[in-house]
Amino acid sequence: QLACPLDLGCHSVMKEVISKTVDNGEFFEIMPDFARNIITGFARFEGRPVGVVANQPLELAGVLDINSSTKGARFVRFCDAFNIPIVTFVDVPGYLPGTDQEYNGIIRHGAKILYAYAEATVPKITVITRKAYGGAYDVMSSKHLRGDYNYAWPTAEIAVMGAKGACEIIFRGQNVEQETANYVEKFANPLSAARRGFVDDIIIPRTTRARICEDLEVLETKDRKNPYKKHDNMPL
Repeated sequence: QLACPLDLGCHSVMKEVISKTVDNGEFFEIMPDFARNIITGFARFEGRPVGVVANQPLELAGVLDINSSTKGARFVRFCDAFNIPIVTFVDVPGYLPGTDQEYNGIIRHGAKILYAYAEATVPKITVITRKAYGGAYDVMSSKHLRGDYNYAWPTAEIAVMGAKGACEIIFRGQNVEQETANYVEKFANPLSAARRGFVDDIIIPRTTRARICEDLEVLETKDRKNPYKKHDNMPL
């Protein structure tokens, strides 16, 4: 059974989440030593092969940077090319800030994973386990990028940014601690996103595998076509 820590300061061990969800705990990771803040690999659900993409909060807090965006984008496009469904586990606090990333083109490289998910027509199932902040939430197979089934655990936080950072900006010079507590109560949960249709359901962690297996069966005959054009103009 999957367990999700209710203490939001704790990091979920993403590889353990994956191994407890897939068939027989068998997960074949691709490029494990490159861009460790994102996990990519292959597994099976009731015998069906899938590609798994997941943020790794134990490395750089799970942020997306140039290398992880490129790694994730290449894997998503590979799965789409060979008609392999994609299961995404999300725990991402945002894109990595800093001049080094800016000078090396984080906008261009970060757009690759967004483009890859948006372009993919294979079945796409997403589970938000904890943090899903800002633009990084958007690019990780969200509903806005034609995700088929999007779920959130009760500990999911779907927001523009974390409560502390947001309140320090919005309520500067006021009672920041009290306002942070109010912000957490209102927004640091998946309810607001669910009301707006950004997630299909809020699920108990131990039901994650069953939901994914059911959805893969439903999506087995999915047939979605992109508009015809000579070729795509992806950000290179």
